[in-house]
Amino acid sequence: MTRIFLILALILGAAQVWAQEQPDPRLIRAADDVALAYVVTGDPEVDETSEAGLRGISQVLAARTTVEPGEPIGLDLDRDDLSLLTFLYWPVTDGQPSPSPQAYVRLNHFLRSGGMILFDTRDGDIAGLGGPDGAAALKRLAAPLDIPPLAPVPRDHVLTRTFYLLQDFPGRYQGRDIWAEAPPADAAAAEGVPFRSLNDGVSPVVIGGNSWAEAWAMDENGLPMFSVGSSLDGERQREMAYRFGVNLIMYVMTGNYKSDQVHVPALLDRLRQEEAIR
Repeated sequence: MTRIFLILALILGAAQVWAQEQPDPRLIRAADDVALAYVVTGDPEVDETSEAGLRGISQVLAARTTVEPGEPIGLDLDRDDLSLLTFLYWPVTDGQPSPSPQAYVRLNHFLRSGGMILFDTRDGDIAGLGGPDGAAALKRLAAPLDIPPLAPVPRDHVLTRTFYLLQDFPGRYQGRDIWAEAPPADAAAAEGVPFRSLNDGVSPVVIGGNSWAEAWAMDENGLPMFSVGSSLDGERQREMAYRFGVNLIMYVMTGNYKSDQVHVPALLDRLRQEEAIR
C-alpha cells in the first residue's frame, strides 16, 4: 500500500511539473497575433487606459503598416511568462507593488532575449495639469532590472526614422526627453555589451513620461478617449503620438539594421507605398 501511495505521489508530481511547463494558451495566441502587452498595475483606471491605448496604436499600425497586432494583453508579472512576447508597456504608478524576485528573473530574461519595455512615468505634464511624479516609483520598480547605461534619445537615433521622420516623441504631454540605451564609446565597446549583441541593436528599455497610452487610447468605436495638448494643436499632437507609436513598434520588431543609411530610403519608400495602397 505504501508503494502504491508513493507511485501515485510521483505521478501527480510529474503531472504538476508538466502542467507548469506548458505555455499559457492565452500567451501563445498573443504571440501568434503579434499582440502588444501591458503590465497590469492593479489600478483599474490605469489598466483600462493601457488596454485602450495599445488597442488604439494597434489599429493605427494595422491601418498604416504591414504589422497587424491582435488584441492587447494584460500581464501579471508574478504569474505570466514573457518569453513569447516582444513589447511590454509598463505604466508607472505609485501604488503598484514591486514584482517578485522570480518575476524579475523572467523580466531580465525578456530584456536579454530581444524584448523591450516602454516605461511610462506619465508625469510629463509641463503645462501644469497636475500629472503624477513617477521618478521614485520608476527607480523602485526598475532597480532589480539589468538595464544598460541610458542616455536621452538623440535627433539621429533610429527611433526618429523607422517609419516616420520625427523630431520629438509626444504623447498626451510633450517636451520631455525620452531615454534609451546609450551608444557605446566605440565599436570595440559595442562587442562587449550583451544587450546590443542579443537585441540586434534595439534598446531593451525606453523611458519617458509623456503618457502615451492616453494619447493612443481609442474606445470600442475607434474614437479618442482623452484630450491631447491644447485646443489649437491637440489633434496634431495626437497624430505625432501615433507616429511615435508606429516608429517604436517598427523599431522593436525590425532591429537596428536601418541605421545603415543605404537601406533607410528603400525601406521607407516600400513601407509608404504599401500604406498608400491600403
